[in-house]
Amino acid sequence: VQFKPYLLGEEPAPYPRAVSVQKCLRMVDIDIVGTTARHGSFFEMMGNFSFGDYFKEKAIPWAYEFVTEGLGFDPDRLWFTVHLDDDEAAEIWLDGVGIDPDRLQRRDRDNFWQMGTAGPAGPSSEIFYDKGPEYGEDGGPIVDEERFTEVWNLVFMQYVQDEPYHVVGELPATGIDTGAGLDRLAMVLQGVDSLFEIDLVRPVLAAAEAGTGVTYGDDERSDVGLRILADHGRGLTFLIGDGVVPSNEGRGYVLRRLLRRAVRHAWQLGSSDSITPRLVDATIDVMGDAYPALPIARDGIVEMAEREERRFRRTLESGYSLLDDALDDLPDGGTLSGSVAFKLHDTYGFPVELTDEIAAERGMVLDRAEFDAEMQQQRERARAAWKTTTGVEEAAQVYRDLYDSSGPTEFIGYERVEGPGRVLSIVRDGEPVQEAETGHEVELYVDRTPFYAEAGGQVGDTGWVTTETGRARVVDTQHAIQGLNGHRAKVVEGTIHAGQDATLEVDAGRREKIRKSHTGTHILHWALREVLGTHVRQAGSLVEDGRLRFDFSHFSGLDPDELGEVERVANERVIENARVTTQVMTREEAEDAGALAFFGDKYGDRVRVVDAGGYSVELCGGTHVPTTGQIGPLIVRGESSIGSNLRRVEAYTGGTGYEYLTELRRRLRETADVLRTPPDQLEDAARTLVGRLKDQEERIAAFEAQTRADVAGGLLEAAEEAGEYSLVVADAGTMAPDELRALALQVRERLGSGIAVIGGSRDGKAGLVAAATKDAVQAGVSAGDLLQGVARIVGGGGSRDPELAQAGGPKGDLLADALDEARRVFGEALREA
Repeated sequence: VQFKPYLLGEEPAPYPRAVSVQKCLRMVDIDIVGTTARHGSFFEMMGNFSFGDYFKEKAIPWAYEFVTEGLGFDPDRLWFTVHLDDDEAAEIWLDGVGIDPDRLQRRDRDNFWQMGTAGPAGPSSEIFYDKGPEYGEDGGPIVDEERFTEVWNLVFMQYVQDEPYHVVGELPATGIDTGAGLDRLAMVLQGVDSLFEIDLVRPVLAAAEAGTGVTYGDDERSDVGLRILADHGRGLTFLIGDGVVPSNEGRGYVLRRLLRRAVRHAWQLGSSDSITPRLVDATIDVMGDAYPALPIARDGIVEMAEREERRFRRTLESGYSLLDDALDDLPDGGTLSGSVAFKLHDTYGFPVELTDEIAAERGMVLDRAEFDAEMQQQRERARAAWKTTTGVEEAAQVYRDLYDSSGPTEFIGYERVEGPGRVLSIVRDGEPVQEAETGHEVELYVDRTPFYAEAGGQVGDTGWVTTETGRARVVDTQHAIQGLNGHRAKVVEGTIHAGQDATLEVDAGRREKIRKSHTGTHILHWALREVLGTHVRQAGSLVEDGRLRFDFSHFSGLDPDELGEVERVANERVIENARVTTQVMTREEAEDAGALAFFGDKYGDRVRVVDAGGYSVELCGGTHVPTTGQIGPLIVRGESSIGSNLRRVEAYTGGTGYEYLTELRRRLRETADVLRTPPDQLEDAARTLVGRLKDQEERIAAFEAQTRADVAGGLLEAAEEAGEYSLVVADAGTMAPDELRALALQVRERLGSGIAVIGGSRDGKAGLVAAATKDAVQAGVSAGDLLQGVARIVGGGGSRDPELAQAGGPKGDLLADALDEARRVFGEALREA
């Protein structure tokens, strides 16, 4: 996917060939992971790529050479597939390599690679290894892919598709994408039955055995659960290690789903203790040498995984209770609704297999067809949402043409805020034009610019573009496509022509404030990791003039002391006025220097490293101040949640921070004047005032309680007899609803047996409260049901609690009629009881 711009010709490839080793997470086959020997959600993928350099004629012989001579696979145990229409690949295998024709098979979509969205596509050719007759039926991979295991895959990139499997044209240059899963190769080379038994996975499976008390190999059903735990444990470890946090959207949802699926399988296997710490530790022990960032982040990974597991275990228990209640409502041999099973699955992560099993144990059956229908609807909704949220809008042809003809924009803004340039193109309403007149809103493209285009959270620059015939106000700077800076501007004077020389001037004051904020985000990031732990990773940012917003991964809110400590240590670094330096180096050199890089961000072979005082070292392309002291005060404005395990801190820098403090000081002084106390004694004065208010409120409450008691006593004297019970119906005047409720309860407590109905009218609205004693309710009298009819008279309704019900309506003038009706219906109900 990262090579898509090169394959489509949108960007020139920086090299003709590439070799990659990538840690991958594939969720497409998640439902069958653990049920086969070869499927896993987490794996390491090795690849060879060609960008217009070589094609089938070299890729196929090289693949055969490497598999047979490099890996040592017996040629007599290899099978090969090509796309059913790819005669060229078939000919190379048969005539160029000389394989046995009986071992070459053609397939349709199984041998056509596509991204699942618009982009490059093409036929593929695969190499399979025959594990032997004991693993399945003979006849090649078209018969059995358990026996015949794929070990090599060549994708021949030559087409463009607009939707899956719909070709609309050819790529500007052909390409090769080789795929070889390390796990599957290891399975064959190590002579084990499944990828869960290779040396990279078996120790994690052993941790699952230890955590569940179940032995692998004893039972196929429990073996599936153990394999899932081993696979998912590896995946969740790497995801959290890469800075992903559990959430309900994006990659956070992928992590949450993976982790919850592991936990529920451990729960099914009888594990009552946390399983994820064991899986994480085992994964890091095995993979830590190859991925040294994992051991460094071990504590944070374990803590986040275990915290999420504890939450989900409570959810699992809730789901079980819901299922238990649903089954209790069914007759013997009844059918459990598929919608209930789907709710358990979708809301609680409850596996449908477990729902089915529990239902069967109690003599019930699950309507699996209804469940499957609900699942299909969800998949269609998810597929539609996936297309909407992941489809990348193709850059307009005008921008690609400009990039092809002129190359990337030269950015000179690190050293200066003004400079000369040449107007290469003017774009208006998506179309190139030769000139722009006063009032026109356009995009200006120049060969070199000091204007920073929005990236990495830093907003785009504003300023002026001036030519000898016109002047335009730049209101924003954005990347039209990567590397091409577009100046969104409005011509305010004269006319600007394509091809003119221009003077470009950035709003220097605004840029300076932005620089302070951007360096401030780096210091704040360091401070958060210093105070909260190294598990904290940047999840997004906004860098503006005078203020910043910083999003980060953390599993709980920051209390005032923690937030204060973050601000304190950050400003200690600001005050020491350390140098801020930038250096361009290779990615490997940056990693050796300890530079922080962020999951999901795109970096080239050479990266820009920003070093603040030797303690904050990050990959960053933004603009920065030369020393930390120029940030000015870094004032934390507040902290909040923006999602599960995601927090946000907002802060001010420089003059904006100072102005914020000045305003706080002014308000503090004015508040002190109101309380007639010196500012340094304001806290004591406020505490004293609050204490007085509390004392007064307690006195008022006591007085009101005594008043209600007196009123209640008077009402009891007017109680009516209704059979064996007493009935009090009264108008309490202008009491508020909570006062009516308190009065009704007081009357009920002293009533003995019966019902009290108290009404009141306030601001033209009526309120009613009915309170029944327990014995009246046990006799079949419901205060809530009876009050419903009474409340209709005042145009409202209320609660249905049988012992204590409240109602109200907008027709306060009809309160007397409502109370007369209450006297009638409640009296009849009590006499009948």
